[in-house]
Formats: sequence, C-alpha cells, structure tokens
Amino acid sequence: MNAPSVTRRQGLAIGAVLFGLLALGFVVDGGRGLIADVSGVVSASYLASAFRLTVPIAFAAMGGIFAEKSGVINIGLEGLLIIGAFGAVASMWALSGTPLGTNVWAAFLLGVLASTFVALLFAIVCIEFKADQIIAGLAVWLIALGFAPFASIIIWNQTNSPSVDTFEVWALPLLSALPNVGSLFAVTPPVLLLLLAVPFSWYLLNRTPFGMWIEASGEDPKSLDTAGVDVNHVRYAGVLLSGIYCGIGGAGLALNTGQFVGSGDTMIDGRGWIGLTAYLIGNYNPVNAFLASFLFAGLDALQLQLQQIAGYDVSSTLVGIIPYVAVLIVLTFVGRTRMPSAAGEDYESDE
Repeated sequence: MNAPSVTRRQGLAIGAVLFGLLALGFVVDGGRGLIADVSGVVSASYLASAFRLTVPIAFAAMGGIFAEKSGVINIGLEGLLIIGAFGAVASMWALSGTPLGTNVWAAFLLGVLASTFVALLFAIVCIEFKADQIIAGLAVWLIALGFAPFASIIIWNQTNSPSVDTFEVWALPLLSALPNVGSLFAVTPPVLLLLLAVPFSWYLLNRTPFGMWIEASGEDPKSLDTAGVDVNHVRYAGVLLSGIYCGIGGAGLALNTGQFVGSGDTMIDGRGWIGLTAYLIGNYNPVNAFLASFLFAGLDALQLQLQQIAGYDVSSTLVGIIPYVAVLIVLTFVGRTRMPSAAGEDYESDE
C-alpha cells in the first residue's frame, strides 16, 4: 500500500518542477530567453567538461561502495581525494629534478599510493583497534584538509601550487573528427579510466567470488567466517580499494587541472561528500552511482557556464549551490537507502 503513495508523491513533485519551468518560460518576463540561453550551453564541449568533473565524484562513490559493503563506513572520502590530489602535484614537482623528469603517470601513481596509504591507516585504526568509524572518517577528512595546505605552504610558500604538466588529451581516431560531437571523443586518461572502472566494479561486485565475500562481510560476517574466509582481510581489501579509487579521482582531477588549490575547502570542494551521496542514491550499485555522479557533475558544469552567459547578472554564490540543492531534491525522490546490515559494526572471530 505504501509503494503507490510514494510514487504518487514523486510524480506530483516532478510535475511541480516541470510546471515551474513552464511558468519561467512563458509567464516570467525574459524567461524564454533565459531558457534558450541555458539550452544553448548543453553541447558536446559541455558534456566533455561534465565527464571531467565526474571523475573525482564517481571514483569516490565507487570507493565508498567497496568499503561500506565490506562493513566499514568510510566517510573520509573527501580527505582521501585531497591527499590524492596533493600527492600527485607534489610528486610532479619533486620528480622535476630526477631522471623521471615531469612524468605525469609517475606522479599520478604516487598520488594514488598516498591516498591508499592513508586508507590503510584508517583501516588499521577501525579494524584492528576498533575505533568509531564515523569519528575516524571525520579525522581523515580534517587531517587532510589541514595537512595539504600546510604542506603546500612549506613546499611552495603558498597554499596553491605552481602550475604543473597535465595529462595529454587522447583523441580517438575518426570519432574525434566528427562535426559538433567530436570533442566528446577527445578525452584525458582519467576519464577513460572512469569509463572502464564502472563496468569493472560492477562485474567485480556481482560476478566474482571476491564480490560475494564483500557482500557477505557487510551483511553476515559470521557466515563468511564460518565458510573459512577471514572477515578482517576482506574488510581491509574493501577499505584499500576505497583508497585506490579516491587516489585515482583526486590525482586525476589535479593532473587534469595542472595545479593543487589548497585555499578554502581545497580544489576538492565537497566532491567526496557528493560522492558519498551518489552511492547512497545509487543504492550501492556502481553504475547507478556513476549516473548520479554525472548528474551532479553536469550541474556543476552548468553553473560554471551560467556565470558566463552575457546579459545576466547571476550571483556566483547563488549559482554555485545548484549541485547541492539538487542533492537534497534527489534524496527526497529516492527516499531511504538500506545500508549493509553489519556496516559500522566490529567483528571478532570466535577462533
């Protein structure tokens, strides 16, 4: 009896939004022109920008899925992204005086290793010492938020790093030469890694014994232990994967941009928290989490484009909250997500 009423409420909410847009276009003075300008923003280059902005959000979301499905709630995704971004740029700067030179891939891997190392420390604290996972995750975020700008000041005498080399754009033969849509097929390596990681993560979770272990570790660790699989080892693997994924997302963002920005909330700017929301909206499914991440990244790219529309005095602060308002709206539509039964609970083997 409850399901139809929920569907009805969602339908009414969506109808109200559509009616509001209709009113904007036909009732509000100048509304048609504004809608036309916004529609004109949506192009192949806009979509390419949205894909680049999806990288840190979606990788954080998929990393959070592996950790939480294994039974460890990792809300430190934002901090891991910061460490990955800072580690990649700092490594690039440090490598400039070595035989490796400005090797983008070496810096990228070192950024991923830095994030994975912090995830390992988080796993030890939570699994071995049974610390409160929420508090430990907040500590990872706060430490990263303070450490990265502080280290930037020590290294570069400022919170923002100087510009470094970035990933080259890989243009797919023939497809990148197509008129109007060619820019969609000229992408950087982190975007390609993301497009490969989504189906890989889905397959790993749903079609392999490791995925079954991850599922059991978060739902019924006792049964997994009885079957002879070490629950803590599986949980370590889940948390380390969250570090690897966040490292790829943070390092990919920094090396797409060519700089680490440590001022304010750093260049990550809440993307780890949005990633956490994305996998909750996606109900722990990597494909759904990617789609939710792309939605938020698309809104982020849209607010950047809106500020460039000539003839409109749009507050950058007001437009900048669009993705976060969208998070609240989508959560309202989606409703409650069921967490793994044993998520956040310590496990002690009887042996």
